[in-house]
Amino acid sequence: METKIFGHRGAAGSHPENTMISFKEAERVGADGIELDIQMTKDGVIVVIHDETVNRTTDGKGWIKDLTYKELKKLDASFKFKEQYGFCSIPTLEEVLQWASKNNLLVNVELKTGLVTYKGIEEKTIEMIHKYGLEDRVILSSFNHYSMVKCRQLSSSIEIALLFMEGLYEPWDYAKRVGANSIHPYHHVVQKEFIEESQRNGISVRPFTVNDEKKMKQLIDYKCAAIITDFPEKAVKLVK
Repeated sequence: METKIFGHRGAAGSHPENTMISFKEAERVGADGIELDIQMTKDGVIVVIHDETVNRTTDGKGWIKDLTYKELKKLDASFKFKEQYGFCSIPTLEEVLQWASKNNLLVNVELKTGLVTYKGIEEKTIEMIHKYGLEDRVILSSFNHYSMVKCRQLSSSIEIALLFMEGLYEPWDYAKRVGANSIHPYHHVVQKEFIEESQRNGISVRPFTVNDEKKMKQLIDYKCAAIITDFPEKAVKLVK
């Protein structure tokens, strides 16, 4: 099995994270998929941004849950790449899925439901995936496993992945118990046996965020299902 490459927040190592320009770059360099994060605005629009606030990645301040989409749309999300790329808006999930429906990329949507409880975010996300016919190409993931169980209850067909940072005992068993198809562990906690045993049990392993070339090579050799990286171009070359 060839390891797939997912561009973390697009191509976050060289482009403004979680923006259309970043996702398009991941596609351009030949990534198999993209990973993105979602939150929900005050008026119920699902937007693509990593943090619960706009403070780090935009020129604005405040919590996403307290801002309307109209207010968010005015913010510049070019982050540390402003000099290179100019103004970049925060995309909606709909905008990304609409674009993805016209290419062949896999889309890993991470629900950021750990700090803020966004009422109805799971239902709205799944509804939108169906709207664009992307059930076979979207993977839903989260550190909030309650959120993933809810997604599984809402859809029996969409792939569910569990994110975690620490060593988890027999994660393949746990994943099966909660109805997940895959696990997305922090790369530091991944061992070869862990990958082999999980995948033998039908649970795909996609470690994040793998930016070191030596580590990329190692995980490709271990034949994990995919790696999630800020530098998809580098990883694609290694797979080839």
